[in-house]
Amino acid sequence: MGDLLEGRVAIVTGAGRGIGAGVARLLAREGAKVVVNDLGVALDGAGEDQTPAQQVVEQISQTGGEATVNTDDVADHHAAQGIVNQAIDTYGRLDVLVNVAGILRDRMVFNMSEEDWDAVIRVHLKGTFNTAHYAAAYWRRQRDTDGHFRLINFTSGSGLHGAPGQPNYAAAKMGIVGFTYSCANALRPYGVTANAISPGAATRMTESVPDGRRRTPTGDGSDERSPDNVAPAVAFLASDRSDWCTGQVISARGFQIGLYNVPQVIRQIASPGPWELETAFTMIEDSFRPAVEATPRRGG
Repeated sequence: MGDLLEGRVAIVTGAGRGIGAGVARLLAREGAKVVVNDLGVALDGAGEDQTPAQQVVEQISQTGGEATVNTDDVADHHAAQGIVNQAIDTYGRLDVLVNVAGILRDRMVFNMSEEDWDAVIRVHLKGTFNTAHYAAAYWRRQRDTDGHFRLINFTSGSGLHGAPGQPNYAAAKMGIVGFTYSCANALRPYGVTANAISPGAATRMTESVPDGRRRTPTGDGSDERSPDNVAPAVAFLASDRSDWCTGQVISARGFQIGLYNVPQVIRQIASPGPWELETAFTMIEDSFRPAVEATPRRGG
């Protein structure tokens, strides 16, 4: 057992399997008390099973950590309040919220149904808002304390780079980036940092993606593919040593941790008055096209 997160209380959603489970185990191993949330659904969101969350709590307990099971649905706004309340009622406080929970329903945009679009947006984007809403309200009430509160959301390379077969998932994950930026600005006065993790690991999500569209290779027995490799970056952001880091997107893939740039204007043209259309066309092409063509497009 370590002590880098001693005394801290964390919620990890989607913690019954894969990356979420690895995050929950590491936070607990470093001294945090953890609410292990997982509805136990299939990859597409169907069904419910308490077993995955219970197994992770048992693993944490066997190594001397402290954790409790929660099987509420993050996509249910009122149930999300129960997740936050369970942390506070069980352990007396909440310091860290890690939003990992998600599902997949992959289709190309011309084949995707409204139901598949709505289901993925509901779990990823609305689910992240739901838990963050109640955690933020709690942290705001603690404004006079010396808190080191942490909101850690999960985005994806599928959103950051535009996976062609995942328009719903990509939209949700880029929405989470914008949401994270907003929370970083809004919650700073209350001692809260907000950051996003873009992970890369072999999980049941990556295994479901066809070989030609997969960004992260499936597991091959290599430690580099392990979902556990994502957890150290999360643990750092969860610690009180990360006060300086907010409004950022961090990549965690294999044995590498990276910092994404914050979007900014890289080329700009100007007119002394209202645009003449042909002038605008010419200046846009002359100025922007070289930059666009020099930037490699990264597919899904």
